[in-house]
Amino acid sequence: MKSITIKGSERESVGKVSTKALRNAGMVPCVLYGGNQAVHFSAEEGAFKNLIYTPNAHTVVIDLGEKKLEAVLQDIQVHPISDKILHIDFYQLFQDKDVTIDVPVKVTGTSPGVLGGGNLILNTRKLKVKALPKHLPDYVEANISELEMGNKLYITKLKTDNFKLLHPDNTVVAQVKISRAAMKAAQEAAKAAKAPAKGKKK
Repeated sequence: MKSITIKGSERESVGKVSTKALRNAGMVPCVLYGGNQAVHFSAEEGAFKNLIYTPNAHTVVIDLGEKKLEAVLQDIQVHPISDKILHIDFYQLFQDKDVTIDVPVKVTGTSPGVLGGGNLILNTRKLKVKALPKHLPDYVEANISELEMGNKLYITKLKTDNFKLLHPDNTVVAQVKISRAAMKAAQEAAKAAKAPAKGKKK
């Protein structure tokens, strides 16, 4: 999985006053969990744009000068009106411990159902995976090559090399629904097939 480096500074004071001062200065207060003790730090709000405003999944290297810690984004708080980032929680990575993260779904292949006029519906754009850091995938591939009209692609059909999907077996990842145009064409064809039979007289 690709990694993003975020440069920050450790925080000595974590009270409400210092937190407010940080936000007023365009900084985001953050906490890194998962180690022996929580690490409080801050970084410029602009440093997070490539991590947050993207459909892709990334691991993070938090550069605190003498410390460089690997992590994944765990939670983010955003102001409901201004969309300003208020707080971010990270979880520290260890190469010998599994970690859970959401990764995007990448559709591959060509569906016969879509070629026949059906509509492809992607039921979920991200899936929760669990793996060692070195095995975290950039995306989960969803091959739709066998999807006929009306078929569904269940999570059990996805390849999971060195990682585990944390979803029920009946989770639908994608499906091909019959389009209105295809449905109308089918109805008209059915009417046309019945018409001669009605017109016959004994």
